[in-house]
Amino acid sequence: MNILVCIKRVPLAGGTLILTPDKQDIETKFLGFGISPHEENAVEAGVQLIEQMGGELTLLTLGPSDAEEQLRASLAVGASRAILVETDGQEWDPQGTAAALVEAIKAEERKFDLIIFGAESADSAGYQIHIRVAHALGLPIVTNVKGMRVEGGKVSCDRVVPSGRELYEAPLPSIITVRDGLNIPRYPSVPGRMQARKKPIDMKKAEARVPQLVKLNLEVAPSKSTGAEILGNGVEAVPALVDVLKKIGTI
Repeated sequence: MNILVCIKRVPLAGGTLILTPDKQDIETKFLGFGISPHEENAVEAGVQLIEQMGGELTLLTLGPSDAEEQLRASLAVGASRAILVETDGQEWDPQGTAAALVEAIKAEERKFDLIIFGAESADSAGYQIHIRVAHALGLPIVTNVKGMRVEGGKVSCDRVVPSGRELYEAPLPSIITVRDGLNIPRYPSVPGRMQARKKPIDMKKAEARVPQLVKLNLEVAPSKSTGAEILGNGVEAVPALVDVLKKIGTI
């Protein structure tokens, strides 16, 4: 089986986001980077399928040369090879990103039986790249997948919807987008990291594209945190504490 997983280099979640002075980008000087939680599940899903059915797992990303770090980390958990479509580091719009991924996929000599995306990226959360790629390639797509099984030339998907779950079946080749909770991603082992250094990464230069969307500016969402409230010192704080517990319905 030939599987492709698309990932994206994103700032690590949990850090305080600071914008550049022109409000066009996130200031990344003091941020670490990784891949989105959904994409960690996508990589794990690909690795598990290869372990069960045999074949090759390829990784694909569009991003700066530094994204090699994220590719190597994912290679360390079981992927066979990777493709880095290198940009100058600027964030591309959804149309340009999808078009570049489609070109890289079409350029591959071996065709993919299954292409897996994370449901959304942890930074822009556009939730549209995978749909654009599926449309351009003329492939069926199932989104929000929480469970999947491949057999008999088909992929069966357990899909999350507001009312519960839906079961879909699609013929291969297909595109699947998965959510966190699909599986438990494994951590790269020391031997895996050493082996990942020797695995091939095909470096390609991204062709510059005229963006179809114009970014006006970014804004950091206001924090909902009100900070800690001091109720008092020692036994003097007990009445105030009782009032708070009554308000929240615990007593």
